[in-house]
Amino acid sequence: MKIVNIRTLKVEIPLEKPMITAIHRTDTVGCVLVSIETECGLVGENYIFALNKARLGVFEGMIKSLIPHVLGQNPLYAERIWENMWADINPVGQQGIAVSAISAIDTALWDLVGKKAQLPLYQLFGGCRDSVKAYASSGLWLSSSIDELVDEAQDFVRQGFRSVKLRLGKENPAEDVARVAALREALGDDIEILTDANQALTPRQAIRLAGQIEKYNIGWFEEPVSANDLEGHARILEASNIPVASGETDYTRYGMKNILDARAVDILMPDLQRIGGLSEFRKSAALASSYHIPVSTHIFTEQSLSIAGSAANCISVEHVSWFSPLYKEKMVLVDGKIPMPQAPGLGFTFDYDFIEQHLMR
Repeated sequence: MKIVNIRTLKVEIPLEKPMITAIHRTDTVGCVLVSIETECGLVGENYIFALNKARLGVFEGMIKSLIPHVLGQNPLYAERIWENMWADINPVGQQGIAVSAISAIDTALWDLVGKKAQLPLYQLFGGCRDSVKAYASSGLWLSSSIDELVDEAQDFVRQGFRSVKLRLGKENPAEDVARVAALREALGDDIEILTDANQALTPRQAIRLAGQIEKYNIGWFEEPVSANDLEGHARILEASNIPVASGETDYTRYGMKNILDARAVDILMPDLQRIGGLSEFRKSAALASSYHIPVSTHIFTEQSLSIAGSAANCISVEHVSWFSPLYKEKMVLVDGKIPMPQAPGLGFTFDYDFIEQHLMR
């Protein structure tokens, strides 16, 4: 099997309402779609994204700069291709946009590998489960009123979710406490509430807030402080009874190792785009297991199911609805869990009718 062509497309997906966190305002998400074509007719697909479509051209340019390492190659040698791309980006830095470009290509290569083997990737990697807990992360933004939070959370429950994520980081911490309390009262004790401060707090503020919301049975406290403040994360972890989650903002297994060595998290949250694709995600999940740390995947639900179904220490996947329209196949929830796709490869294929309507020309 030989790669004969690589195509990229840029699309812009509007959000139903703006996403507002402590550090973001997002009205649309822009994606660079990657299709890797082989001479036998199989096609591997993937995407990477940017909030508000900013820097999509830079992402696409970096992807195209790596094509010489992919064209003419056998996609079954995905690990060798990854290493060649990794060496190539050394002069520009092995983080940031360069790693995201590798991620775009690498995951599409693995999609091809699964299709060639006629197996879903989670089974090709060595399956450990057939469904995984998903938490709802498409709402409960910092900008929502308490009434809006309750309505959104109850709608998530009606959709079948048993776990939801609430954003924190109000200027007045009493508002954060009130939001948590209202959500717990509305949802009862059986629905898991996760929280995410999006790096908005200082360690002292985070410790104080964690102490105030602990009684509401919070599943985790995500990115309470700046992502690069590993010492601050560790301080909060030791001072709080709420598990600390982080990792989405760092790159590759080397970034994950720094977090793990610092004993900065109870739950590691690699992001498929920043981690370096499925090749690197698998290594990172295995690395975390050697520290007895579970992983929960960040966004990219469709692609991350292959990790969730094959990494024994993966406890959940994050689900946002933004990217679902890109695909013909739709995920379903059964008792708060998403069953693993059974089609070969990633199990999801681009819906070009939708894509055509949202192309950036």
